[in-house]
Amino acid sequence: MNPVPLGADGAAPDERRIHTTIALDGDGADIAHARHLAADFLARVQAEHGLPVSRRAIDVTRLVVSELVTNARKYAPGPALLDLRVIGDTVEVRVWDSDPVLPLARAADAGRVGQHGLEIVMAVCQGFAAQREPVGKSITARIALLDEPAGALAGRQPL
Repeated sequence: MNPVPLGADGAAPDERRIHTTIALDGDGADIAHARHLAADFLARVQAEHGLPVSRRAIDVTRLVVSELVTNARKYAPGPALLDLRVIGDTVEVRVWDSDPVLPLARAADAGRVGQHGLEIVMAVCQGFAAQREPVGKSITARIALLDEPAGALAGRQPL
């Protein structure tokens, strides 16, 4: 079997691109709106494109979107972008904000109140990356659309 060249987004050149992007203006409704958008996007992936999506994938995607958009609102007031796309058997969640400072996952601490969002995201996704952009940064998480046949979850890998 010959390797298939991948594009900059990790998809094979002939793969169908299924994606949506929304600008978030920084008001208090952004987080709930982003969660609903993520669930609607995955429902469309199933209904319009016939791709199977597990209940877990929907729930985890909503959680990841909520955490990443919350962090963008909290640490980078102002506009943000949410991009959702299906790449192979994963959904990629990417959030851009205007703050160039990359987030750092803190060591687990059961006594710490709050600031566990990044830990949660990294624990439930199959891939995670944070990178500086010409303006601001983007945070990307990939979530498997389906659970493993034996019920196990695929391990997290760097993007």
